[in-house]
Amino acid sequence: MTTEGTSEPMELTDQEWRQRLSAEEFHVLREKGTDRPFSGEYTHPVYEGTFRCAACGQELFAADDQFDSGSGWPSFVRPFDPAAVEMTVDNSLGMRRVEVTCRRCGGHLGHVFDDGPGPSGERWCINSTSLKLDGKAV
Repeated sequence: MTTEGTSEPMELTDQEWRQRLSAEEFHVLREKGTDRPFSGEYTHPVYEGTFRCAACGQELFAADDQFDSGSGWPSFVRPFDPAAVEMTVDNSLGMRRVEVTCRRCGGHLGHVFDDGPGPSGERWCINSTSLKLDGKAV
């Protein structure tokens, strides 16, 4: 489902989300699941274009900002627009992390860590299941 060109907040019931998303997408985006490492379509940076939220179509990451972190998940140096994402502290699994969600629909995207390249030192570790590519492989 893509709703390009709008940033209106999107609030749906679980039943409505289940109708719009695959079972895997629902698990990751709505139940805060995680892709298995190295299993996702977008793990390696061989794309051009823009990655959008798989749930609502919000622009999230530019393919030019993707790098191969070796972590097993798509990794980016920054979001396309910082206003498109929301970050919250996640103390699950016995560790402190920063969860990243889509600001438009609240979908779970992944986590941001401070071990990335570049001036910010950030690694935006995002589930492939949370993303849809608006572009192509190169």
